[in-house]
Amino acid sequence: MQKVDNIDAHGNHTAMSVIGRQAPDFVTRSTKGEVRLSDLKGRWVLLFCHPADFTPVCTSEFVALANKQKQFEELGVQLLGLSVDSVFSHMGWADWIEKEFKIPIKFPILEDISMGIAQAYGMIDSRNESTATVRACFFIDPQQNIQAAIHYPMHIGRSIDELIRVQKALIETFQTGKTTPADWQPGGEFMSSAADALGGPSADWLRRVMRKSD
Repeated sequence: MQKVDNIDAHGNHTAMSVIGRQAPDFVTRSTKGEVRLSDLKGRWVLLFCHPADFTPVCTSEFVALANKQKQFEELGVQLLGLSVDSVFSHMGWADWIEKEFKIPIKFPILEDISMGIAQAYGMIDSRNESTATVRACFFIDPQQNIQAAIHYPMHIGRSIDELIRVQKALIETFQTGKTTPADWQPGGEFMSSAADALGGPSADWLRRVMRKSD
């Protein structure tokens, strides 16, 4: 069972257009029961799509995510996996991963057989008949606005450490209104406000931050 709200007239958005917008609500089956995005309002959500179950790159990503799920939980982030495979395929895949790699997949894996969710989030064009090229991540804030979107080609696996870095940066800036310089790492220095990202800090400030990043 799947239902998606807030789809535009063409059934798709670009990756850039969704940033700052309300995350399209949906309800669908998962390996952990029915999931409705709006029920998760009040916490951060990382929604990530993979091309297909039982594939090598996707399996490596899910093992890596499962290994670092505790770090996401400590940040108050709900992980949600997604693909066009059925919930029964997801369950078989999760069982296989636990058997082969000795690690359980505790976060829900959502089914999107109709590709309605993928289309609503601009992962694929509404005219596409396959999500074979989709490997996307959406960072959704507690008010259910999309704060960041990252798309990868199907043959490139995601860096889970980078996802954690981006998530930590989003949480910090969401709470403080500050911005981060290039190569920011948790514990690093912030720009004083969002206006600095447009107006530009002083050259002395930039030199000092860049020295710390070296």
